Amino acid sequence: MGYTHFEAAKKLKLGKVVAVSSRNRKKLSGDWRGIQGNFGPPAGKVDLSRIATHKNYRRLLEDPKIDMVDICLPTALHEKVTLEALKAGKHVFVEKPITIESASAKKMVVAARKSNRLLMVGHVLPFFPEFRYLRELVTSGRHGALRAAHFRRVIAPPKWSQNMSDYRKLGGWGIDLHIHDNHFIRVLCGCPKKIFSRGIVEDGLVNHVHTQYLYDDPSFALSCVSGGIAAAKLEFAHGFELYFEKATVLFNAGTIGSEWIVERPLTLITDRGKPRQPKLKGGNEWCAAFTSELQTAVDGVIAGKVPDLLSGELAWDALKICHAEAKSIVSGRVVRVS
Repeated sequence: MGYTHFEAAKKLKLGKVVAVSSRNRKKLSGDWRGIQGNFGPPAGKVDLSRIATHKNYRRLLEDPKIDMVDICLPTALHEKVTLEALKAGKHVFVEKPITIESASAKKMVVAARKSNRLLMVGHVLPFFPEFRYLRELVTSGRHGALRAAHFRRVIAPPKWSQNMSDYRKLGGWGIDLHIHDNHFIRVLCGCPKKIFSRGIVEDGLVNHVHTQYLYDDPSFALSCVSGGIAAAKLEFAHGFELYFEKATVLFNAGTIGSEWIVERPLTLITDRGKPRQPKLKGGNEWCAAFTSELQTAVDGVIAGKVPDLLSGELAWDALKICHAEAKSIVSGRVVRVS
């Protein structure tokens, strides 16, 4: 994800990368070959000749030229480095999830308030064109109120997850993967009062979940399925179906057998005319959504205000929903979201 953010930052306005930190000397020399995450192409060699490099990240925090620190470290290190960066007077942009423990998330949010610095969390889903379109539909009310919705996000267990200690540091797929859905649902519909979940809990971690999100209006139906139990050749799949008063919106895509397949491109269906594929906003580059996300963070620093979509409180809410789901699965009961 560090490479993804590095590439995405190349097109920022009024913001640029001035320093990087890594314990790996090879990476500090600009040789990023071998880096491959679950998004985008493999990394190659990058030009760091005009960028300061630090083996010790604390040297980076001491640099007065730096306004915002972009933390792409493993989730287990988010709290520690975020608190240090805030104490050093830096604004913080940290990759999702904010952390895996609610108490840690609270410390981060409170520390940002006390330091008068911005804490922003990189939940990128609302910046992808299909999800941005949904948010605009709900906000505008163009097709009436949202009456029902279903989301899906599933993966096969990736090879690097076989080490249980790594998997535990991620919080299980019920946090590392599914928190995308909970964050977006929180953005779209507000925080549910209660949830009811069924699923698979292994070694105390949610590995697969089906959730009903319960709001004050009993006629509003919202559900999601997410987890990491798919067959090996279903590397990734996500999609949604939303039912508005005057329209239905569908989307379904994923990587199957190493091939990206769009089974149903974003489709708007109304009572009038033929179903159509709306024109979407956003660039065509593989990291365009991340550029938009980082630009929003930069704009927030300039304005001195946390952008709503990157709010630490919002990310904390998403984490609370994840923990409520785990409790619901284990207890078999409806659980209130604290």
